[in-house]
Amino acid sequence: MNYTNPVISGFHPDPSVCRVDDDYYLVTSSFDYFPGIPIFHSKDLVNWKQIGHVLTRESQLPLNRVRESPVSQGIYAPTIRYHNGRFYVITTNISTMQNFYVWAENPKGPWSEPVIIEGWMGFDPSLLFDDGKIYLTGAGLPVMEPEGIYQAEIDIESGKLLSERQLIWKGAFSSPEGPHLYKINDWYYLLIAEGGTEYGHMVTIAKSRNPYGPFENNPDNPILSNRSSKKEIQATGHADLVQATDETWWAVFLGIRAIPGTKLHHLGRETNLAPVNWTVDGWPIIGSSGQAEVNNDSQSLPLDRPDPWEEKADFNNDLLSPVWNFYRNPSPDSWSLTEKPGYLTLHGQTHTLSDSASSTFVGRRQQHFNCEISSLLEFKPINEGEEAGLTVFMNGNYHYEIARTMHKGKSLIIFRRQVGSLWKVEKEIEYNEPTVVLGIEANEFNYTFTYLTADGKKEIVGLGETTLLAKEIAGGFTGVFFGMYATGNGEKSSTPAHFDYFNYTPYEDPESYQKKFR
Repeated sequence: MNYTNPVISGFHPDPSVCRVDDDYYLVTSSFDYFPGIPIFHSKDLVNWKQIGHVLTRESQLPLNRVRESPVSQGIYAPTIRYHNGRFYVITTNISTMQNFYVWAENPKGPWSEPVIIEGWMGFDPSLLFDDGKIYLTGAGLPVMEPEGIYQAEIDIESGKLLSERQLIWKGAFSSPEGPHLYKINDWYYLLIAEGGTEYGHMVTIAKSRNPYGPFENNPDNPILSNRSSKKEIQATGHADLVQATDETWWAVFLGIRAIPGTKLHHLGRETNLAPVNWTVDGWPIIGSSGQAEVNNDSQSLPLDRPDPWEEKADFNNDLLSPVWNFYRNPSPDSWSLTEKPGYLTLHGQTHTLSDSASSTFVGRRQQHFNCEISSLLEFKPINEGEEAGLTVFMNGNYHYEIARTMHKGKSLIIFRRQVGSLWKVEKEIEYNEPTVVLGIEANEFNYTFTYLTADGKKEIVGLGETTLLAKEIAGGFTGVFFGMYATGNGEKSSTPAHFDYFNYTPYEDPESYQKKFR
């Protein structure tokens, strides 16, 4: 049986996995998006279905920024573990500079309120449950202490440290982070990420008979890296190991797919899977001789039937599907699924997509290079500055919009691009109908923005380059979202924006897609 990487496409970085009987559960980082920490379920490690989020309440995930920075804040690198009937997810909220964990008996939730770990600095925390002892392992803060991986024992009921925090390994190369400690065949293995989460990213490992070391460096480190290669997946790192039901070992890890012909990526860091083989000396090797491939031959995984791609949201339920996110904590009165049944209603707030405070935004990850989205918007602005539409959103400084708005007494369809400090409305079209179908067509290199005229003709209103929304230009650690939004541009909007549906259609075959939209 063959499977293809990534196994979870789009912005799903820093994967962590655990197995409970025949079921696998996986979580990834979510940074500034709310709800936080998407959680997935699988029967085969290849086909994953999102079953919810771990952090669904503002009390669990406050995302008010403690400082202004282009770098992503919020939730970094969660770890999921299962012990004695409970699931535990431990992580760092960079917005509040707190390490904490939550627990649940059902992975779908509800999850507990956060247990703050007092006296623990650093980020990327992980847990090992080991014969009555529980070890907390994490990366240190280089600006405050020697670079490396730190560890202490913890009381899992109270979150209090039971031992002094110790430096246990400085890594094999540079920038050690993302540690996971395992006990396998009476050895303690310390798996970490190194080299920074760019093209030099890699996975290294050390082992010891004692959980605090000294740790023996694997002479063949790194055990996973696609650096200095021409492979389609790059920046591979931040792995987590899991043993399957047939006793084979596997690793989930992050990687990127660059825009062809560039070193730029905009879909975000994605979740990949590779087999793990063990040497006679007891060292693991991930993938094909330590490299990750797109196409993989699995002789051991009994692949499950994948769920069909969720292409259309019709907003006929009282709850949003787990694929949807807000950017930071939303205002409770900014959106509704019940105000107009069958529609997602958005109320424009004073803030815009470019502001640091939370704006009215509901979006989902772009997960394919080649795809198109469309949405029927019922919105006829009556006051100056009222605006609603669709956005291709990387962060507050880098995004494109097609929208309805009122400007100088005229009802308009506009196309706007913001690229860093450069901001421009590139097209204005007078439009007075109560509804409009807005669309975005994406390929590897461009976004094409369209609307349907009153007689049903598709009109192109603008283009935006994918490269200008790439992480290497826009900064941060996330990927592009397709979103619906509304704003009053400095005033609260009095006109609600009703979105009847949101279609997302992927095109896996680039050539057929190019023919369709050439």
